[in-house]
Amino acid sequence: MTLIRAFIAITLPSEIKTELESTIQKFKAQRVKGVRWVAVENIHLTLRFLGDTSPADLEQLTKLLQAESTAYHSFSAEVASVGAFPNSKRPRVIWVGFQAPAVLNELVASIESAARSIGIQPEERGFSPHLTLGRVKKDASPADILNLGAALKSIDVGSLDGFSVTHFTLFRSDLRPQGPLYSVLAQFNLQAAVH
Repeated sequence: MTLIRAFIAITLPSEIKTELESTIQKFKAQRVKGVRWVAVENIHLTLRFLGDTSPADLEQLTKLLQAESTAYHSFSAEVASVGAFPNSKRPRVIWVGFQAPAVLNELVASIESAARSIGIQPEERGFSPHLTLGRVKKDASPADILNLGAALKSIDVGSLDGFSVTHFTLFRSDLRPQGPLYSVLAQFNLQAAVH
């Protein structure tokens, strides 16, 4: 049986991706080295990484999530602030923050519950909404790290445009030497927001 590497995520509108591209360019303008930047078209908000999953489990999960998604209304989100995990002195992942109402955490808990119900191992880390811009290479020099730390302090993205989250998506991820290729397996629409 062939397993499928999969994850569930919120995709971003093109205008947000354009702003994220300009944020990456700010780092490059400060000659930041030792970072593998994410292709802008691949930047998304991961709600749940599933890893290698059987097609049967993905089919079952899709049915559960189709039913779950109708319990949630679309909501507004905002992309703001730049930072690093675990911190700017020892950066491993460069990110931009993702701000959304409490319904986002409720949605993530619901996805987690659905994943567990079909036997997918529980997520070990708590949910921390962020958009990964880049990952620090293992061979990054101490000078690269210092320069990156300085850039993190000086680059202010402020608050980028807000946007409406109307759906979330189940993706397949195929790893290739030139970077991952993501393809949509299923899309889950949220109810229209009540005004």
